[in-house]
Amino acid sequence: MFYHDGKLQFDVKVDKPNPQFAKMLQQAIGGIEGEMKVCMQYMFQAWGARGPEKYRDMLLETGTEEMAHIELLATAVALNLEGATNDLKDEVAKDPFMEQIMGGANPRHILSSGMSAMAVDSSGVPFSGAYVVATGNLAADMYANVTAESAGRILATRLWKSTDDKGMKDMLAFLIARDTMHQNQWLAVLEELGGVKGNHPIPNSFPQAEENPDFNYNFISTHIDGESKAKGRWSEGQSIDGKGSFTFEKAKPLGKKPNLGKPHPDGFAQKEQMKANPSMAEDTINKLK
Repeated sequence: MFYHDGKLQFDVKVDKPNPQFAKMLQQAIGGIEGEMKVCMQYMFQAWGARGPEKYRDMLLETGTEEMAHIELLATAVALNLEGATNDLKDEVAKDPFMEQIMGGANPRHILSSGMSAMAVDSSGVPFSGAYVVATGNLAADMYANVTAESAGRILATRLWKSTDDKGMKDMLAFLIARDTMHQNQWLAVLEELGGVKGNHPIPNSFPQAEENPDFNYNFISTHIDGESKAKGRWSEGQSIDGKGSFTFEKAKPLGKKPNLGKPHPDGFAQKEQMKANPSMAEDTINKLK
């Protein structure tokens, strides 16, 4: 169950409404780096969490905070759009919406949402659940969360740099600070779980004796001409998890060329295709009958 307090987590002020900046803020709401992504990601990780209850509670509380960040940004979008109404009235007699469109604003803020935020990114692409990572493996999810918060903080800093509005800078500085905390938070979980050596390889519950030991710590170079420069910490010395040694190897094929035979008649490929490798194809077709 969730409860709502009518007050914002942080004060939102816009000194000078800017419909173009409202469009940019949409990326921080519904974009792949946005608050809807992390909100849903933490919530689904929490709702499917098994194991110590503290991790579920932490994810739920952080996901709920991200709802508050969506609320902040949606309020900022609406306040930035307040200045668009009179401009629109001035333009409607000669060419409705053209000034706003040419100026970089999102016409759907007028046409679809009545001067309010939407669940879309800055290009108007709707938010997608495909952005959400919730594997059921706590360590894997924490790495996904660090990545999400890192991308979100990059976006927020770019938005901060893109505006001279003090109110918007103050709000974004708050969001940037929360991204700093959340990056550290997820890394702290990984440390508590055992750090790099304790967590890796993920999942650490799978016995490494079952994987092929000829390929588990080899950097395979697919560079075809000359000497590859892709050498570093990852190509020599002890592996990061402390369970093997890195090596550098040139890629080489270990299998044969595939021979699939001719198509099955029921697939209706071109008749010219049916002539390829006739003996193998006939055997394949006979087996399928």
